[in-house]
Amino acid sequence: MVYALIAFGYNLTFSTSKTINFSLGNILMLGGVVGFSLYVDKNTGALLGIPFIVPIIGVLIAGVIVGAGVHKFAVQPSLKLKSEYTWVLATLAVGIILKNGVEQLWSTGDFKFPSPLGDNPIRFDNGVGIYPQEILIAIVSILIVVGVEVFKRKTIFGKAIQAVSEDRDTASLMGIPQQFVIRLSFMLSATIATVAGLLVAPLTFVSASMGTALGIKAYAVAIIGGLESGSGLLVGGLILGICEGLTAGYISSGYKEMPGFILLIIVILIKPNGLFGKKSIKKV
Repeated sequence: MVYALIAFGYNLTFSTSKTINFSLGNILMLGGVVGFSLYVDKNTGALLGIPFIVPIIGVLIAGVIVGAGVHKFAVQPSLKLKSEYTWVLATLAVGIILKNGVEQLWSTGDFKFPSPLGDNPIRFDNGVGIYPQEILIAIVSILIVVGVEVFKRKTIFGKAIQAVSEDRDTASLMGIPQQFVIRLSFMLSATIATVAGLLVAPLTFVSASMGTALGIKAYAVAIIGGLESGSGLLVGGLILGICEGLTAGYISSGYKEMPGFILLIIVILIKPNGLFGKKSIKKV
């Protein structure tokens, strides 16, 4: 579900600007670091005694600011150059800057983030266990995806996003502020990524490199499910996550990355638009 959340962030920016924010993995990391810093004492590992709503608010603010910054200073200048590749390098550069900045200003170490729901798994009669944090991730991920889809279909700003997604030039002629809508999509996608970082942090160690692999796998999920399909991204995330879990459990944890990327290659060869993607026809 975390893969799906980051992939959904890719979807939001691609739908409005036809660009992908390749720094989302490290923006996720920033969410984990900000949440940790507002909740846990880095030196002792003890809780600061602050209500968990404080790191939540801090993570949301960080996502909005970083998303707006990525668009204004990386993507918008790149799009003005009319280059198909400049924005790729620009967003990758932002990710590297974020990672190096956290390493220099915060730490290069790994830190345990105590879950506010506790670190003891819920056990069933057959011995299977699941952490409360994992249940929370699934619930919040579905709520975010459903909420954003409702926002896009039922609100004036959401309809503006859809209009820009369909045809940016026509939307501008109809009075829709194209640049504001694109910036809003970047802010929303970055905020979703920082929330994903806060959600996954208790299941991993918080570190400057925690988002790198997640960002790459989320891009694979976006391709498998269909970059422009919200529900397809959820399914793609589940497919990749289940493949990894089954491979690690029945073969070896050393091979758990392999099935997902084999599936990615197969999908690209057979259905390049993704399992739930749609073909589009353009008159030229």
